Amino acid sequence: MTTDDHDDGQNLQQPSADLSEIRQREAARIAEALVFASAEPVSESFLAERLPRNTDVGALMRSLQADYAPRGVNLLRIDGHWAFRTAADLAFAIRKEESEVKKLSRAALEVLAIIAYHQPVTRAEIEDVRGVQTSKGTIDVLLEAGWVRFRGRRRTPGRPVTFGTTRDFLDHFGLEEIRDLPGMEELKGAGLLTGRIPANFHVPMPTDGVDLNEDEDPITQLDLEELGLLTPLDERND
Repeated sequence: MTTDDHDDGQNLQQPSADLSEIRQREAARIAEALVFASAEPVSESFLAERLPRNTDVGALMRSLQADYAPRGVNLLRIDGHWAFRTAADLAFAIRKEESEVKKLSRAALEVLAIIAYHQPVTRAEIEDVRGVQTSKGTIDVLLEAGWVRFRGRRRTPGRPVTFGTTRDFLDHFGLEEIRDLPGMEELKGAGLLTGRIPANFHVPMPTDGVDLNEDEDPITQLDLEELGLLTPLDERND
């Protein structure tokens, strides 16, 4: 093969490579626009439906994430969803008093931490960990903040409701998934655990599977009515 033939071969391959790069850039622009336009974190399945066929959504989003890493706005992965958020070190510059979430009481923080680490967990189990009774108002505050949700009902006498955290919880605290919660050493470093903790104390490995556990039943319409989250059907028909 002559040098000219070799050059011609390279030139024949070049347009295809250029076209692939153009398609990749266009897919990135589409994904960027979809996430930017959404008020809520966007799922990868939602993106896949709107991007060119055979797009590797995960790889594409990780590439975009790297592009935005040094900027004032970061692209974050939250529970398998993607969202643009202000860079953590710049939050102080745009924070407004009226938009700040109401500060939680110490009791609410304790309950939130127990739910996060022990979920799925019932109110009785929360009280067992805390050693004191937990008022309904404390849990209501966490539900209203959107950080805690009803998961299901435990298959035990009384069928108590089980609680778990939400995607909004992960979003607010900058966690990609629940397993990113700090471990014991990080909690000690933050001053949240004292040096006089019991020798057998341990921080449980947090889990937050979407599927219910074997000992949980799904919450039904009757359950929602009982919990005061839905008007009874007979009243709605009046």
